Amino acid sequence: MSAFESLRLSRSSGFVLMATGVYWGGLAGMMPDVKAQAGASDAEMGAVLLAPAAASVLAMGVAPWASDRFGGRVLPLATLLIAGAFLLYLTAFSVPSLAIALFLGGFAVAFADMTANVRIAHVEVERDVHLMNLNHAAYSFAFGITALIIAFLRQDGWAVSDIVPILAGMALLYAVLGWDSKGPVVGDDEDEVNAPTSRVWPVVLLAGLVLFCSFVVENATEAWSALHIERTLGAPVGEGSFGPALLGFVMGAGRLSGQALSRRLGAERLILSSATLAVVGGIVMAAAQSPGMVHIGVILAGLGVAVIVQSTNSIIGRKVRTRLRAWAISRAWMFGLMGFFVGPAMMGGLAEVGGLRLSFSAVAVIAAAIIPAILALSRR
Repeated sequence: MSAFESLRLSRSSGFVLMATGVYWGGLAGMMPDVKAQAGASDAEMGAVLLAPAAASVLAMGVAPWASDRFGGRVLPLATLLIAGAFLLYLTAFSVPSLAIALFLGGFAVAFADMTANVRIAHVEVERDVHLMNLNHAAYSFAFGITALIIAFLRQDGWAVSDIVPILAGMALLYAVLGWDSKGPVVGDDEDEVNAPTSRVWPVVLLAGLVLFCSFVVENATEAWSALHIERTLGAPVGEGSFGPALLGFVMGAGRLSGQALSRRLGAERLILSSATLAVVGGIVMAAAQSPGMVHIGVILAGLGVAVIVQSTNSIIGRKVRTRLRAWAISRAWMFGLMGFFVGPAMMGGLAEVGGLRLSFSAVAVIAAAIIPAILALSRR
């Protein structure tokens, strides 16, 4: 398939994932200022970052129904929710108000993520193509560009209240550019119409564990690398935001490479090699003695987790037939996305006890857990 055709098939889902990249890239880049604006300690910040986890469970339950109910319109509508969620940070001047903003923002992003991935999985099976890495590369580049912009804005003295309206406008633009009223044609698979979900649960649980560990590594690095650089290593204000920006660009490049490697190596072998890189990245960040070493660790961790999530989505799509595919992906993500929020919360708790070096050591251990999980999944 040509690159143009891949981009055409990915237009709507790609813009949705770009909006989620703007959200997480914006939040990661602003994290030191958001934390200071709310007056939160490390432990409190870790605790409020659990709020989106509860919201993501709700979003995972709603997303399959919304996809069936609204068809193609669900993707731009999800992007509009993200645009609105940004504005909540204009009111986050206390720990409770920050928790509310994170909860509602977490719902919007998880809902958007889920609906986009279900769309991609259906198209992959229908067209016999691989689009996951391309779409998630769009997310990563949007994340990296957003975090880089914020790094420069913070160095220039911009406050959260100045930056948030710009980010909301970017998400709104992506909603317009990705507007699509058509959904993929999804027919019933006769072999699956009466198939019990019990046959699918082993795939769901193992895939969910891989997603959980990958999201812990990814979001812990996103949310805390800026603080690690500025606080642990004493870098100037604003320099820490280059850590999340670097992560986004590295993951984008890794996912574009994964688009080609996935066909050559297969999803399972690609995940195994990637998990090993993520382990090394966590160790380097934990032991770093300079911002440059943290950046090297971020590069390794970013390359490590770059292809794991979308390759796991493809495995689910391949192992589960049409009728149960949306259900299986949503349940795996319901478990997996908990890691997206448990990761930063865990980092905050461990940082309170033993500093961020201990936190990034835990990241390496969690990355290592992906290896036995994907080996078990490959045998299902």
